[in-house]
Amino acid sequence: MKKWFNKLFIEETSNTFIQFFRSLFVGGIATVADFVVLILFRELVGMSEKGAAVFGFIAGLSVNYIVSTYWVFAKAKVKNRFVDFIAFAVIGIIGLGFTQLIIAPFAMEGIFGEGYFVRNATFGNIIPTDKYYIIGKLVATVLVYIWNFCARKFILYRKAEV
Repeated sequence: MKKWFNKLFIEETSNTFIQFFRSLFVGGIATVADFVVLILFRELVGMSEKGAAVFGFIAGLSVNYIVSTYWVFAKAKVKNRFVDFIAFAVIGIIGLGFTQLIIAPFAMEGIFGEGYFVRNATFGNIIPTDKYYIIGKLVATVLVYIWNFCARKFILYRKAEV
């Protein structure tokens, strides 16, 4: 049991399944940071969904990079940490673009104006239309998580070919 636990949580690994498993934890922590900042900036500061999502993204990206590089992907192909972070961030920025596109139909002021689901009050009286962006963010979180993991695993942290 201890050997299994160590492989899953402690030892350095290049096993994709274990990295994906660990990445779920890291993604969960980063997502909490992202959501907290998103909601704080939207609800307390009064920022638009788009602007608040950017600040949430920055918080989540920072948490994700720090924990991922020490626990999930211990061996980077790029040895320079700054360059590694920039590449990690570019993948995340592409994910942010996906997030914006996915949130747009759920937003009061999406990148294409009022979102489809808001305009049609799709969820009726169950959820106020000014909170639909949270549903969009949940959908985006799942899809962008898959993008981020795959891109980082296979572009940045792939085992070197021998």
